[in-house]
Amino acid sequence: MRLTGMGFKVYSDDVLMGSLDKAFESRKEPKDPPTFDATRFFAENLQFDEASIDAVLAWDVFDYLPEAAVKPLVDRLHRVMRPGGAVLAFFHAREAGPEAPHHRYHITGADSLEMEPMGTFRLQRIFNNRHIENLFADFRSVKFFLARDNLREVLIVR
Repeated sequence: MRLTGMGFKVYSDDVLMGSLDKAFESRKEPKDPPTFDATRFFAENLQFDEASIDAVLAWDVFDYLPEAAVKPLVDRLHRVMRPGGAVLAFFHAREAGPEAPHHRYHITGADSLEMEPMGTFRLQRIFNNRHIENLFADFRSVKFFLARDNLREVLIVR
């Protein structure tokens, strides 16, 4: 049974692809390299009412996001999620090198998942457990589970 068939609303927002939009680049000086403008990005993206979201599935998005977007994304999730809501996030568990492939994941059935390689993104960082706990410090709990393929599943409750 699909989530929508169970009465849930499902929204999908590709924050990673959005972060590549040149409209969200800024430069302090014209000759400086562009940087990601998280303030402008979140002024236009992930616009949900406060405490309106019950669950978020965030695969390995945090590992590939520009550094300037990580904390603002966590703050936005905290604002839009209902108390007791959950985030299921996946993080790389060990250094895989900057060439670690990024995938888009498609749930295709009750027990199947398709992985679509996305060559657009480079691994930006590996978060250790302490860093993840600090990122989600305003949430009620953070629990870690080691998964296959050097990934960590993290269940975060608002």
